[in-house]
Amino acid sequence: MKILLSGTASDSHTWNLVYLRLFLEEHGHEVVGLGPCVDAELLAAACLRHAPDAVVLSSVNGHGYRDGLDAVRALRARPALAALPVVLGGKLGVVGRRQDEEVRRLLDAGCDAVLGDDLDALRAFLAAGARREVPA
Repeated sequence: MKILLSGTASDSHTWNLVYLRLFLEEHGHEVVGLGPCVDAELLAAACLRHAPDAVVLSSVNGHGYRDGLDAVRALRARPALAALPVVLGGKLGVVGRRQDEEVRRLLDAGCDAVLGDDLDALRAFLAAGARREVPA
């Protein structure tokens, strides 16, 4: 599976992206890495250019909810990307715990899964063909 891996717009952390890239490659996936601080428009353009099978977005700094909404809305607004599987993982907010309302809004906006930092759930999501077959 070809996966486009990206940090969210306001997330400048790179170590998590290196770790995720290695994890994904070790599980047999081809990874196109965009790096940190990727805004929604750049993400959409990269998806159109690289034609991935799925998008994995990572947030460490606690703004994954806001940035994730922007990203998935930009993807869903383009007909060619409307069905592209998108998973968001990491820290969604600065509260320090998962907010069910934020997860619901991300799913309603078009995220296929919101997984926190559970790599087993990411592996299962991708093994299931990157569709909402894995509980968030």
